[in-house]
Amino acid sequence: MAHYGDYQNAIYGAGLSGVIPKLPVDFATLEARATAAMPPSVLGYVQGGCGDEFTQRENADAFRRWGMVPRMMVDCTTRDLGIELFGQRYPTPLFMAPIGVTGMCTQDAHGDLAAARAAAETGVPLVASTLSNDPLEQVAGEMGRTPGFFQLYTPRDRDLAASLVSRAEAAGYRAIVVTLDTWVTGWRPRDLNVSNFPQLRGHVLANYFADPVFQRMLAKPVAEDPAAAVRQWAATFGKVLTWDDLPWLKSLTKLPIVLKGICHPDDARRAIDGGADAIYCSNHGGRQANGGIAAIDMLPAVVAAAGDVPVLFDSGIRSGTDVVKALAIGARAVGIGRPYVYGLALDGAAGCAHVLRCILAEADLMMAVNGYPTIAAVRAAGAVRR
Repeated sequence: MAHYGDYQNAIYGAGLSGVIPKLPVDFATLEARATAAMPPSVLGYVQGGCGDEFTQRENADAFRRWGMVPRMMVDCTTRDLGIELFGQRYPTPLFMAPIGVTGMCTQDAHGDLAAARAAAETGVPLVASTLSNDPLEQVAGEMGRTPGFFQLYTPRDRDLAASLVSRAEAAGYRAIVVTLDTWVTGWRPRDLNVSNFPQLRGHVLANYFADPVFQRMLAKPVAEDPAAAVRQWAATFGKVLTWDDLPWLKSLTKLPIVLKGICHPDDARRAIDGGADAIYCSNHGGRQANGGIAAIDMLPAVVAAAGDVPVLFDSGIRSGTDVVKALAIGARAVGIGRPYVYGLALDGAAGCAHVLRCILAEADLMMAVNGYPTIAAVRAAGAVRR
């Protein structure tokens, strides 16, 4: 049986013929390469966080405070990283977290399609963002047999929200991930210092411009007056959601509803009581609010409150080791953010797939060495906070 860790054997084997990896296998070198390659405006948006970026840094640094205890004399020659989610089996516990400027991160400005192709190649689901350079239908079409999820920035207009969700369901997405913490953008100095907000320049708005409900809001077609279309988007983006809106959100679709941004156990319990199908523990990678607690440190209480309801997690994941720690604490699935975007920036779909394979290989080998043949064994072992 092949294992994800076998990726290192392929790299070492190629080295015997003088071939070294086109892209780095570690995050620090990957980030440095991408930093040198990406346009400054896109790089600042991707790398920037809120305020002085303390929470963003803390999200990643906090993983060092969590450790796992190895167990020996366990047969790990056969390992299984698969999970069950929404009644379906997935080969890995990873997913690509939604990132609003993915489309801008490849040279051809079709990064959303490239990420979808990487999903098809690796079996790692993509959570496609509402903010996209390509319509959600085209993104879904590139995913092959790998299921995808659709992330919703809920617009103020309910008919537009219903249209976006309906389109996602018709396109074959398997869940709707509702982002709760971005009805207004946080204070992001890197973008403010250069007066750069990509959406106001007409970027990543394809899902709106292609939507029939949005088009009816315009006096002229988008092509005839793109500036007016952008203004209409700005006037429409960002509905303030409350618990009273949860029944309405559920009424829009038969797909599972995932609430993204839940970090407090009381909010997790209230979400579940209201019918949420999954909890997504995330502080938006520190991009929306500064001064908060690292997301991984909030995960245990959210998992405990969620009970049998699955908890997805992102924020600060940089390696396969981080992935295993999040799984040990109780996450059902773990989202990768900046690392896959850097892969896209450096080598499109192939670069993205390489990054995902590296993360999976590290996770798989950590499990093998530490005596955890399955995700269930990882959860049983748990993680210890130093």
